[in-house]
Amino acid sequence: MKPFGSLRTHGAGSLRAAHADETVTVAGWVARRRDHGGVAFLDLRDASGVCQVVADPTASEALAAAHDVRGEWVIRVSGRVRLRPEGMANPSLATGDVEVAASELEVLSPADTPPFPVADERDDVDEAVRLRHRYVDLRRQGPARALRLRARATSTIRRVMDAHGFVDVETPMLTRSTPEGARDFLVPTRTGPGVCYALPQSPQLFKQLLMVGGVERYYQIVRCFRDEAQRADRQPEFTQLDIEAAFIDEEDLYALVEELMGVLMSEVVGVEVATPFPRLAYDDAMARFGTDSPDMRFGLELVDCGAVFADTAVGVFAGALNAGGSVIAVMLPGGGQLTRKQFDEWVDWAKGRRARGLAWGVVESGEGGVTLRSPLSKHMSDDEIAALLRITGAEVGDAVFFGAGPTEFTRELMGALRVALARAHDLVPSDQWRFVWIVDWPLFEWDAEEGRWESLHHPFTAPREADLDKLSGEPEAVRARGYDLVLNGTELGGGSMRIHHPQVQQQVFEILGIGPEEAEEKFGFLLRGLRHGAPPHGGIALGLDRLVMLMAGEASIRDVIAFPKLSGSDPLTDAPAPVGGEQLREVGLRPLSMGT
Repeated sequence: MKPFGSLRTHGAGSLRAAHADETVTVAGWVARRRDHGGVAFLDLRDASGVCQVVADPTASEALAAAHDVRGEWVIRVSGRVRLRPEGMANPSLATGDVEVAASELEVLSPADTPPFPVADERDDVDEAVRLRHRYVDLRRQGPARALRLRARATSTIRRVMDAHGFVDVETPMLTRSTPEGARDFLVPTRTGPGVCYALPQSPQLFKQLLMVGGVERYYQIVRCFRDEAQRADRQPEFTQLDIEAAFIDEEDLYALVEELMGVLMSEVVGVEVATPFPRLAYDDAMARFGTDSPDMRFGLELVDCGAVFADTAVGVFAGALNAGGSVIAVMLPGGGQLTRKQFDEWVDWAKGRRARGLAWGVVESGEGGVTLRSPLSKHMSDDEIAALLRITGAEVGDAVFFGAGPTEFTRELMGALRVALARAHDLVPSDQWRFVWIVDWPLFEWDAEEGRWESLHHPFTAPREADLDKLSGEPEAVRARGYDLVLNGTELGGGSMRIHHPQVQQQVFEILGIGPEEAEEKFGFLLRGLRHGAPPHGGIALGLDRLVMLMAGEASIRDVIAFPKLSGSDPLTDAPAPVGGEQLREVGLRPLSMGT
């Protein structure tokens, strides 16, 4: 592809043997410089790739200029493309068969010494240093490749959505604060003291109103904001693919998203994924994997051992079961090779996750047959050991780990152990892509600390039709028409069919402790819209950053965002930063030094 702009004729990475004897002009950054006996070799890098430039005494001015340049200087070179001498080709470079013999070399911009090496792709550079100098970091192959992959992904998304008749609609960035599960970023204004906009956590209510407005098929690649603790897969500002459609049900939504994911994986990653994606009920996901975002690329499923140890003499197991909790096992094939020290390290790992401990056993063959070697085995009966081996499928040479305690906590602990064991023993295939839908979610969950019900997704998720009569008396039994999409153990996003009857929406608000006055104050614009004829509708929001992170094989979404935040701040611009007193007073605020 011809480079854009009049300062060069070719991209540095586009030159091939077919260009031999052509005169070209290339421009970019000096990746490396080498001097050999009066001849200078430069590796010139631009967005298309790298080519080798040679300056020799036949072009004395170009050679003199080449001697002066340093790494990351920006230069322009004109010269003849020629085949490299026999035996000097570089098969690791797309341009490795040719070089540019410089006749002219112009320095467009000198550069300070970079804060870290750019050309050798070192991965031990401190992330804060990289992000503070992100404009240098983006020249490196990894970050540059990730951004280009992201661009291909968004282009593909738009093409697929456009083909299905979806309309790209922008929703407001300045809106009102509504409770959606995380803290809002507030934006003070000069409208009046104490009056603030909020940056949207999602376009949820606006996209529902678009359905009321007859748009019917909406999508948006949209920036969202949440003032919450950061992790590898979270940022205070992030991008999601937002989809909403009218007159659909879950099956329509599944089909659309599966088609979209299939096209993305095929065209951007180069792999084919099987559709339809499997579906796993929320309760089954928690019981089998200890998480609602299970990695389906490997086994090591959780095994409930409650029936095995119902009358056990193992005190910790009996205590957990008598208190209404669970005993859960994970079997590690070949785990019998672990040393006692390694088992102890896993026990410490569990304690680091607030567990009281972690039991373990190794399946061995002895004179009396197959048995279990464990610190707890002397308290286990032969029948318990036999039943345990049967339900876990453990054989000689395998290891079994046990967790015991409150069911929810123990499932989460053993689910995390399952993943940790798989990674430690290289049981996670890196070349597989396993999508799964998590369905049949509870509509509500009980917050014991607050003493009230909360939405497991959000307050606008529709209950199943068959459960509508349970809203008034059995909220714990109501199932949602909600779904999450998970890829390789990472939640890509979630969605639901929405409540489109205002009276049902008010019922849900009341269960959540939101009375009519509060509902009208916070959500009046939505309720009024629903009263003006809302079609059945639903949608989904998929995290674009997370999806691209997985597609690019990166460990953090920061690696696929052009200018990410780190620990709640921006290393590049040193934001957030103090604001002058006059600016604060204009929006009705005072500096902390002046009191509150």
